[in-house]
Amino acid sequence: MSQTRIESVRNIGIMAHIDAGKTTTTERILYYTGKGHKIGEVHDGAATMDWMVQEQERGITITSAATTCVWHDTTINIIDTPGHVDFTIEVERALRVLDGAIGVFDAVAGVEPQSETVWGQADKYGVPRIAFVNKMDRQGADFKACLDEIREKLDKIAAPIQLPINVEDEFVGLVDLLEMKAVYWDNNDLGETYEYKEIPPSMVPECQLALEELIETLSDYDDELAEVYLEGHEITAIRLRKVIRKAVIDYGFIPVMCGSAFKNKGVQPILDAVVNYLPSPQDRGEVVGVGGKNTNKKEVRKPSTNEPFSALAFKITSDHYVGSLTYVRIYSGELKVGQNIYNPLSKNRERVGKILQMHANKKNELESAIAGDIVALTGMKSTITGETLCAENKTIIFDLMKFPDAVISIAIEPKTSIDEKKLVTVLNQLILEDPSFSYKNNKETGQLLIYGMGELHLEIITDRLCREFNVNVNIGKPQVSYRESIKETAQVADTFEKEVGGKVQFGQCLIKVERCDCQEGIEFHTSLTKRALPQKYLDVIKKSIIDSTPGGVLAGYAFINIKATLLAAEYNELESSEIAYTIAAANAFRNACKVAKPVLFEPVMALEVVTPTDYTGDVISDINMKRGRIIVMDIKQGKDRVHAEVPLSEMFGYSTDLRSKTQGRARFTMNFLRYEELPENLAKIILEKRGIYI
Repeated sequence: MSQTRIESVRNIGIMAHIDAGKTTTTERILYYTGKGHKIGEVHDGAATMDWMVQEQERGITITSAATTCVWHDTTINIIDTPGHVDFTIEVERALRVLDGAIGVFDAVAGVEPQSETVWGQADKYGVPRIAFVNKMDRQGADFKACLDEIREKLDKIAAPIQLPINVEDEFVGLVDLLEMKAVYWDNNDLGETYEYKEIPPSMVPECQLALEELIETLSDYDDELAEVYLEGHEITAIRLRKVIRKAVIDYGFIPVMCGSAFKNKGVQPILDAVVNYLPSPQDRGEVVGVGGKNTNKKEVRKPSTNEPFSALAFKITSDHYVGSLTYVRIYSGELKVGQNIYNPLSKNRERVGKILQMHANKKNELESAIAGDIVALTGMKSTITGETLCAENKTIIFDLMKFPDAVISIAIEPKTSIDEKKLVTVLNQLILEDPSFSYKNNKETGQLLIYGMGELHLEIITDRLCREFNVNVNIGKPQVSYRESIKETAQVADTFEKEVGGKVQFGQCLIKVERCDCQEGIEFHTSLTKRALPQKYLDVIKKSIIDSTPGGVLAGYAFINIKATLLAAEYNELESSEIAYTIAAANAFRNACKVAKPVLFEPVMALEVVTPTDYTGDVISDINMKRGRIIVMDIKQGKDRVHAEVPLSEMFGYSTDLRSKTQGRARFTMNFLRYEELPENLAKIILEKRGIYI
C-alpha cells in the first residue's frame, strides 16, 4: 500500500442549514461519479443518502450517511450531514474526523443560523472548506449578497472563483474565473455533459474585475504570486490553483462557487475543487494524542502505513444483518480483517470481524483499510463513540469528543410486559448510536424520561422505537430539562466517622459554595497542599463533588454555575480513608448548596423568524407573550427577519402557532443558547407540580 494512495484520498463533509440542498448536491455527485445509476430526489423520498424511513417521509437528513466515490483517480469519502439543529451532534462527530468540507448555501436565504453553527464547528476542528452557493435558479437568488454574508457573518476571507451567468429563471451557467471561460450544461442528459465557451460580452468587465480581486486576495498568501502580479505578467490558471490550494489548507481562505444542484448545473466543478483545493490526509499531517499508559506524554501518528495502527471511532449504528457497526477514521497504519486491536480507554482487545466500505446503508466488504480511510467495522464489543482504537504495543489516545447536554425530555412507558423487557436494552443501544440522547428513571414519579436536543429529535427516537425495534410505548408531553444553581455563598463542614469491620473510617472537610459563570457544571478549587492532606484524598474530594453534578438539591436537576472550594480538611494518619472523605465531601457540598438558596435555571433558545412584513407585528407580539426578548430586526429578500431569545418552555408547538398566525408563510429556526435563572414565581409552580414546596 503506497503513500500515493493516501495522497489521492479526500475525506469531506457536506454541511449547511436545513433545505440549502446538501443531499440534492450529494445525489448529483454520486450520479456524475458513476456511483448512482439515477438521481434520487429528496422531495420524492428517493435520495440515496436519506435511507431511513423517517428521512424519506420528512424530506430531511437525520443521520450523517457515508459513501465513497471516485473522480479523476481521486477517492472521495463523503459524509452528508443533517442541517436541522436537533441533529447537530451528527455534524460535530463527522467534522471531528474529516479533512475538508463543502459548505452549501441557499442563494436566496444566504447564511442562515444553522450555517453559522456548523461553520463554528468546522472552525473548532480547523477543517478547510470551500463554499457552494446553491439554488441560483430560484426567485430572489443573489450571489453577491450571499458572498458578503459569508465574509461578514462567518468572518471569513472569501472570494469567488466562479460567477453566475444570469440568475433566477434565466440562470444558464457560470463563468470559470481561473480559465476565463463560460460553462454551459446540457439539459437533455441531466447535466452530465457540459462545454466551455466564450464569456458573454456583457459580463467581460465584471469577470475581469472579479479575477483581479481574486488575485489580489491570493497575493496575501503567496509572495511569488504578488511579485508576478505587480510586474504585470500573465498569471496562469495552474498557478492560481496551486495558490488557492495552499491558502485553503494553511490559512482558511474560502473559494466560493455557484450553481443549481437541482437543475444539474455546477456540480462537476465542485468535484474538481474538492480534488484541487481540499487536503488529503497527507496534507493534514500528523495527529497528536497522549500515551495510553502515560497521559502526560504526547504521542504523534503520521498518516502513513508504516506507522503503528490508530483510529478514532466516531459513530456507532445498529444493522439488522451484521449487528453493531462502528464507523472509524484510520489515522495511521493498516487494518486487516481478523486483526486484534486495542481500546486504551476501556483497556479491552477488539477483534475486527468485517471491514465495510459504506454507501449509505449498503455495504462493500474489504480485506484491509489503511491510513486515511473511513470504514465501518463489525465485532467491536466495548468501543463507544469518541474512543480511540490502536495497536496494543503502541498505545495512543486521541481527544475525546464533547457533546451538548439535552434540553428537553418526555415521559414514556411500555405498553405491554414484552415491550417493558425490551425497552431498556433498546434505549442503551440508542445511546451508543446517539450520545446526545439519554434516559433516566425519575425516582419521585416513577416515570421513565428520555432526553434529547429538541421535539423533532425525540419524535424520531420514539418513532424508531416502534418501527425499527418493535417496542410500543405511550408518550407523555415534552418537558424542559431545567438546571439548578445557587443565589448566595455558603460554607458547611461535614464529618464522617464510623467503625466498619473493626476499623474506624474518618474524613472531615469544610466546603464553600458560590455562584460562578461556568455553565459546564461545578468548578472545584482548593488552596490546601499535599502537606495538609495527601493528594489521593484531595482527588477523592474533588471527584465526590464533581460527581454530584447530575443531581441537584431542589428537584434533582443537574447543577450548573457553582464554584466549590475545599477550605479545610482534618486528617488522621491512622483512621482517614477514601470512602470517608467521599461521603463527607458529598454531604458538605450538598448541605452548603441547600443553605446558599438553590434556584432553578431554564434553557433559553436563540430564535430567528423570517416572515412577510404583514405578519411581523403578530410574530413580535407572540414572542413577547412567550417571555421572549427581541434582539434585532432586519430585512432580507423583502421579508422581515426577527432575532429573539425565548425560553424553551414557551416554545412547544411553536411551528403550529406560527403557521396559524402567518397563513403558513413564515418560517423559523431555533437552537440552544444558554441557561438563565427562572423567575421565582415560575420556579415555584414547577416545583409544586412535582410535589416540592419551598
